[in-house]
Amino acid sequence: MDRGINEGMEVIGADGVYVGTVDRFEGKRIKLAKHDSAGSHAGHHHYIDVGLVAAVEGNTVRLSANANVAITFEEEKSGRPAFD
Repeated sequence: MDRGINEGMEVIGADGVYVGTVDRFEGKRIKLAKHDSAGSHAGHHHYIDVGLVAAVEGNTVRLSANANVAITFEEEKSGRPAFD
């Protein structure tokens, strides 16, 4: 179930703040584009569980949490938290 989430869609928090761009939908997670990772996380993908998706509106995936909270739920490919 991809909920209409497609490559290139913008992912934003409930507060309207940019979180990332969809690279693709994998299993039950949104794979974010590599260019959205910064610092020590630059150059690889982070993932967001589809359970955080509140709505898909046009070309935008709106999350149920504000951006600053949503990024704390980002995961590595392995499923481990991206940020400890």
